[in-house]
Parts: sequence; C-alpha cells; structure tokens
Amino acid sequence: MSSSALAAMRRLLDLLAENAPVAEFGAPAARLRAAGARPEEVAEVEAATLVALRVHGALAGHQRRESRLTALLETSQDLAASRNLDTVLRAIVRRARQLLSTDTAYLALDDVERGDTFMRVTDGSVSPLFQRLRLGYGEGLGGLVAETAEPYASDDYLSDPRFAHTATIDRAVGDEGLVAILGVPLLLGDRVIGVLFAADRAPRTFGPDEVALLCSLAAHAAIAIDATKLLAETRAALVERNAAHAKLHARTVAGRRAEEAHDRLTELVLGGADLAEVGSAVATLLGGGITVTDGGGTVLARVGAPAGTGTDLAEAVAESRSRRRAVRRDGVWVCAVLAGTELLGGLVLTGRSDLEEADRRLFERAGVVTALSLLLRRSAAEAEDRLRGELVGDLLANAGRDPAALSARARRLGVDLGRPHTALLASADRQPRRRLVEVARRVAAAAGGISGEDRDRVVLLLPEHRPGAAARRMAAELSRALGAEVTVAAGGPATGPGALPAAHAEAERCLRAMRALGLPAAPAAGVSLSRGWSRPPRARARGPSTARRRCRASGPG
Repeated sequence: MSSSALAAMRRLLDLLAENAPVAEFGAPAARLRAAGARPEEVAEVEAATLVALRVHGALAGHQRRESRLTALLETSQDLAASRNLDTVLRAIVRRARQLLSTDTAYLALDDVERGDTFMRVTDGSVSPLFQRLRLGYGEGLGGLVAETAEPYASDDYLSDPRFAHTATIDRAVGDEGLVAILGVPLLLGDRVIGVLFAADRAPRTFGPDEVALLCSLAAHAAIAIDATKLLAETRAALVERNAAHAKLHARTVAGRRAEEAHDRLTELVLGGADLAEVGSAVATLLGGGITVTDGGGTVLARVGAPAGTGTDLAEAVAESRSRRRAVRRDGVWVCAVLAGTELLGGLVLTGRSDLEEADRRLFERAGVVTALSLLLRRSAAEAEDRLRGELVGDLLANAGRDPAALSARARRLGVDLGRPHTALLASADRQPRRRLVEVARRVAAAAGGISGEDRDRVVLLLPEHRPGAAARRMAAELSRALGAEVTVAAGGPATGPGALPAAHAEAERCLRAMRALGLPAAPAAGVSLSRGWSRPPRARARGPSTARRRCRASGPG
C-alpha cells in the first residue's frame, strides 16, 4: 500500500478520534482518488471509510445512551434531593425536551374533581392559550394515550385521524405551532395519572429509543407524584397525630386540674368553709367574679363584680337546669346548682366573656360543689331548727326540767334566757301551717330568738320586754313574708326558763279570748290588734278588765 493510501487510513482514524461530523469521513478517499492512486487502493480506503462510519455511529449511540442514562440518574437524584413536586416535574420536562431535542415538552395531569386533565408543566411553550389548555378524557392524542395506557406518536398532529380532535385542542396546538407530538403515559400500577409529551414544530418521526427515553422520564414523574402524595399523607397523618396527642394531653391536664380543683373545693366545704370562701376559691380558679344565689334568686355570697342588670338570671338558671350544663348569657356564665332534679340555686361567673371547654367543665364542677355546700348548709339549718324547736317544747313543758340545763342548751343556740323574753303564738287560718312554721323560724332567727311548735301552735320566743310591740312587729313581718294575714298573740315578758310556761299560757289565753270575742269581727277591750302590718286600733274594755288587760295580740281586726 502506498504512502498516500496509508495517510488516508490514518486520517480516518483521526476523524474517529475527533468525533468529526459524518460528512468529513468521505474526504480521504476523495483526495486519494483525485491524486490518481490505484483503484485497488481507493477501494481499500473506501471500505475502511464504511467501517469508520459504523464505528462512528456506534460511538454516537453509546454517547446518546450515556447522556440519557446520565439524565435519568440526575432525575433520580432530583427525586431523592427535592421534596417539591413542581421542581421535580419541571426538571423532568426540561430534560425530556433537551434529550429528545424537541421544540417543547409538557406534562398534563388528571384533575379528578373536575373530570379532565390540565397542563401542569410546560417547557419551550410560547402560547398562553396552549399553557392554559384543559383536555377532556378521551380527547386528542393525550386522551388516546390515557385510554390505552400506551405511548403514541404523530408526525403531523392536525391531520392524524387516529384520535378524537376537538376545536379547543386543535386551536391551542395550532397557536403553539406544533406538528409532531409524542405522548407517553404516567402510570401508577395500572392507573394512568397523566401524560408526558415531547413535540416539534416541524414534521418528525420519533424512534424507539426516543419513545423508551420519554417513558423512563414519565416513570420518574409518576414516582415523584406518588412519593409526594405519600409524603403529604404522611405529613398530614403526623400533623393529625400530633394534634390528637396535643388535644389528649390538654384534656389530661385539664382533667387533672379539674379534679384537683374539685378536691380542693370539696375539702373547703367539708372543712366547714362558708359560701363566701367557696365562691372566693372558685373566683381564683376561674379568674372572674362569682355570685351564689338561692333557688329564689336571692344573693347568698358574692366575690368580685356582680352580673349586669340586663341579665335575666332566673331565665339563665332555668336554661342551665334544662340543658344540664353552664350557659352564657349577656357576657356572663350561669350554672344551675342542682341536687338531682331539685334546684338549690345558681352560680354566676362574671369577667370571663368566653370559657374553654376545660374551664367550662371546671365551672360546672364548682356548681356541684356549691350544691354540696348548700345541702350541708340546709341540713345544718334544719338540724338547728330542729334543736330550737325541741328546746321550745322543753321550755314550755318545763315540768321536771333542770333550769340550768335548759339555759345551757339555749346558750349553745345563741339564746340568753337571762334576758326578758316574750312568748308569741302565731296563727294563719288560710295558709298551710308548714309554711307558717318555716317563715316563723326564719323571722325568729333574724330577731335573735327561737321558734317551734307546741301541739298545733306556732310558738316564737323573742328577746323582747314589750309584748304588744313584739306582737305587732311579728304580725307585720310574718304577714309580709307569708303573703297572707297572720294573727299573733303575746304573753310575758318572762325572765329565765321557769317563767316562760306562764308567758306561753298567757299568750294562749289571749288567743282564745280573741276567738271567744269573735275577733277579727270585733276587737275586745284591752286587746291590741292590727290587720296585716297596719297600726292596731284600741277598743274599750268590756267584761272582766283584768284578764283583758293582760292580753296583747296583733292580727286581723
């Protein structure tokens, strides 16, 4: 082989090493032919040129595969490094456009709520109409890909009859100037969740390698979407779990606080604390003012600011009673104080426009403790009333009784029998005697005395040395409290346990005299009378004046 032929062979090797364009590989054989080389040498160089072109093609194929594998590896790295779905999808679409050397690439995803697909990411697009395009299921090349879950390519989209054309899609494709389009499905299992496209603005046939590359990128996009969805679900589950844990913890803390508060309030009540002390503890716990009322709305204790005058407490307490929970009314909170179904009173919280669930439950527990306090208070009052009633009975009987022991019992109830006392008998014919007994006990206690029952009579013993005045005052107070006319007869005054039976007998004689004289129809001489709470008139004495002068009474006349 001549030196010229050898030089041509070396040139072919240099072109391979330089990865020169294919067009340059024919030049060595052409120069050798032009130099007049022998035909067999030219033929040998031409044969070597064909081998060099095959090697060049193989190298180019290896380079393309290497670049595609590199792109896929970079996409995988993007998936691992980024948790932002849009960032990953944009990188995938951009690589699809670069690796397939197309004018544009884009990705459409399902919109399950609207029942169509929409453009999620585009790269290389210049048409706003195309970028905002929404495709119905089964429409266009993308609809065909989604229906069959297979890749499809068209070298001339607008004239391709294999899929359903719509005016909207064709107008957008035309506005973008696209001609050749390749679409591959995004698959999660057997379900198509979107389509990845690569498109050119000139006719083009997409080869199998390009289809396979776009399918690989579509698989990565599907993985990214699924991973993002799972991550979002995991985060949501974690947030929900943390929220549930925080809520449970808050409930546990609130429950423990409520239990501690309940125990503290119960200890106060059982330790003998009065309503004011209990109300003060509740006010401190809840950071507001507390008002305790009885069943009739009378204020029993108050700590802090009272409720506004516009608040209908009776109505609010009734609502709380029916709902069995605290209610908010006119900026205050009201809780019915109940013992079973019996209404004992109300608990009013001021200064707290809103109560969280834990504080509301604490307020309701305070209502339970207040009920316990009111029950204990009522039981103590009933026990004291019973003791007072028993003492009254023993004082009036007095036969065989030890005066010193009776005086000691009276002192324990706050009564000093060493002072002058008036014995009074009260009668209200038109009212149940039980009501009169209850009212008499309350009025007598307020006056520093005691009351009880002697057979069918209501008896009051008051520290009063003017029986007539005492009778008039008690008639007025009892009538006002009972809401009906009350007749009161008085005897005394008497000092010491031994003198009280005589005073009681005197009051009885006075009451019998009033009835014997036909009172209240006509007053008797020497009897002081009043109707309700008016000043009693005086009548001239008739008959035995001595007995009548000793009779002091107040009643209807």
